[in-house]
Amino acid sequence: MSARARSIFDPHVEQFLIADEGEVVVDEVAKHWAAIVKPVLLLVASVPLLMFSFIVPEAVWWLPAVLALCLAVWSLWRILQAQMDRFVITNMRVFRVHGILTQHIATMPLARILDISVHRPVVGRIFGYGHFVFESAAQNQGLNQIRYVGAPNERDLTIQRVISRAGLRGPVNRQAGMPQAAGTGDGARSTRSTGAIAPTGSGAGDTGRTDELGPNDTVPIQRL
Repeated sequence: MSARARSIFDPHVEQFLIADEGEVVVDEVAKHWAAIVKPVLLLVASVPLLMFSFIVPEAVWWLPAVLALCLAVWSLWRILQAQMDRFVITNMRVFRVHGILTQHIATMPLARILDISVHRPVVGRIFGYGHFVFESAAQNQGLNQIRYVGAPNERDLTIQRVISRAGLRGPVNRQAGMPQAAGTGDGARSTRSTGAIAPTGSGAGDTGRTDELGPNDTVPIQRL
């Protein structure tokens, strides 16, 4: 396919980026070639159907010709639809651009992505494609399912990396189940227990013990 033809079938996703906010494309996903196998086969089948119009009676020659024409037009339309369908991953969101005469744009911020399921049928595992199913805080029908994604596992990891780098998900403390706040925990208790030196005061009532002090009491430090 020539550069001019690619330009015609390219939806030019760069025009939808928020350039002044620093949005950049991380990955642009076109449909896997398996998405056009059925339309291509039907397009090929329209040729013998058209030839069949030359051997039928003259009274009905137009019937196979019209059927072949409709089949060819429908197949070409489906092929063009697949070529104009793009799923885009940026550093801020994911969005999908599709449509020929009427263009549809569905977008979802990274913060709304709750889970991504990757479905790989047997044929998809052989030829290297799968289907994405998004679960989000606001179910967007345009992004609910992305079909015929090439290298789906690698694309899934790409999305997870972008979400992690955006700071929307981070490591979880294995013991507490949540990140440990600063100034709490064993480190803080250690500081409290070693931050003061017990005095060697005099008098019958002064025992030099600090275990009877309250948590808010202070102990003077004796300078030698």
